[in-house]
Amino acid sequence: MRKRIVSAWGVALICFIVLMIVTPTIPQSQEYHNFADQRTFFGIPNALNVISNFPFLVVGLIGLILCYHGNYFKLSLQGELWGWTCFYLGVAAVGVGSSYYHLKPDDATLVWDRLPMTIAFTSIIAIFIIERIDERKGMISIVPLILAGIISIVYWRFFDDLRPYALVQFVPCIAMPLMAILLPPMYTHSTYWLWAAGFYLLAKVLEATDDVVYKWTHHIVSGHTLKHLFAAMVPIFLTFMLAKRSLEEDRQSLLKTWRISWTKIKEGDSSVESFTYSRVQVEEPQ
Repeated sequence: MRKRIVSAWGVALICFIVLMIVTPTIPQSQEYHNFADQRTFFGIPNALNVISNFPFLVVGLIGLILCYHGNYFKLSLQGELWGWTCFYLGVAAVGVGSSYYHLKPDDATLVWDRLPMTIAFTSIIAIFIIERIDERKGMISIVPLILAGIISIVYWRFFDDLRPYALVQFVPCIAMPLMAILLPPMYTHSTYWLWAAGFYLLAKVLEATDDVVYKWTHHIVSGHTLKHLFAAMVPIFLTFMLAKRSLEEDRQSLLKTWRISWTKIKEGDSSVESFTYSRVQVEEPQ
């Protein structure tokens, strides 16, 4: 097993090195810091972009408390506890780091916005490995994954190259819904993962349309402010999932569940059509 783990990390490292060789560098655009809504309220510069990070801090702290208060989330594995602890620590830190960044947006403060996000992203991958593949492998992967996220930020800051950070951010966005659909879950309420992924996708769209949304709303709220609120729905939905779920007795993937449901629907439609056809034949005058 240890050899397979080493081999997997080796393959991942080789793929990363090849990617770094064949793709051009991605420097940090300084236009990124030029947000649409730069209004000052109550002496707070860029006020709405600062204040809209508050939900991250609240949800992160609530999640941390519930992880340890009487095992409210009923986490059955030690690795799960560590993974969710790292996740909620990252979420709470996003509330602080992103607010700090938006007070004075530049590359130096952006570090403290992105660093906690990478902790949250990488923790999610480790949690999926623990729940759906193997607890030991997932637990071992927590530290290397978080370190990979931190290194991606350090690399960007020193070499002005966003490629490693882009991988850390977007690989979980692809891996999370795929793993949620294809791999059998340990717990019920697995569809909450897809809701979380959907809200994060909407958040990225709002981030890309910051100025457009600001104009559409007649300068009431910007896309970036809404991006914070939609992104905060990710840990909120995952917290609801943890509170409601229970151990899954019949472990089957969402894909298999959907196939079974679709088959039953088709069989139901066929039965209804057959019943209707028979009634029509019976009721026809002789």
